[in-house]
Amino acid sequence: MEPSPKDGESAAAAEPSRGGTAPSSGVVVQVREKKGPLRAAIPYMPFPVAVICLFLNTFVPGLGTLVSAFTVLCGARTDLPDRHMCCVFWLNIAAALIQILTAIVMVGWIMSIFWGMDMVILASKY
Repeated sequence: MEPSPKDGESAAAAEPSRGGTAPSSGVVVQVREKKGPLRAAIPYMPFPVAVICLFLNTFVPGLGTLVSAFTVLCGARTDLPDRHMCCVFWLNIAAALIQILTAIVMVGWIMSIFWGMDMVILASKY
């Protein structure tokens, strides 16, 4: 007994093509990740500094993000080139405060760890 087609699927789509040619498919030209302002404010740091920030964020939520905010003042670039350095600094401070204040309910701690992982990923691309 074969499963019936789900919503929007037809029986013809479930069968393999018999003519030897696959149906035409679209081609992805460019994929672009859209980041919010807080996530785009994560600085591209040297790899050892990013690992230290991840370590700090793991054990003291928000501390590594706070340290990364000061790397922006030292010239680390971000995905917000059109914003002034001080604006990006305050966005990172806001992210650190959010992580610290919501760490009580575990949300900030989890966010802090993911933030640190993003820092390491960006540093490995740097």
